[in-house]
Amino acid sequence: MTPAERSRLIESYGQAFDLLTEALPTFPRDMWHYKPAPDRWSIHEIIVHLAESEANSYIRARCFISEPGKTVMAYDQDRWAIEGHYSEQDVATALETFKWLRESTYRVIRRLPEKVWSNTVNHPEHGVMHFDKWLEIYEDHTRKHIGQMRRNYDSWLATQK
Repeated sequence: MTPAERSRLIESYGQAFDLLTEALPTFPRDMWHYKPAPDRWSIHEIIVHLAESEANSYIRARCFISEPGKTVMAYDQDRWAIEGHYSEQDVATALETFKWLRESTYRVIRRLPEKVWSNTVNHPEHGVMHFDKWLEIYEDHTRKHIGQMRRNYDSWLATQK
């Protein structure tokens, strides 16, 4: 990845909270618990997932920076949603958590020297992971889940006819 491409991704990464908060009002609050299937997440659960995923991302970024070569924790996101009772967690708290974790990491990564971006960690499921790959994944993570929210909304609308 070139420094210019990375810079673009870092800026996009830093805009994720705004992207999310601009999308949320397009979905009526009374449908945020709607699940298109029993094994799919509701918008409410997706928001909580984003916060918890961001907590993992926050730690992983710091491992890339401060402890390259370290093995990072894998986690079962579906199990976390079930055992963590995502549907019962407070959405406002999840949004604030996401906001501040993302902002903190954005402020750190936008000032990193070029050499740090070649650092790696070991991921139990994916093997050696490069810091640039972490950026690609998390830069797009929120946008992918907004797409999932839109599909939930479309599915919910179909049930209203």
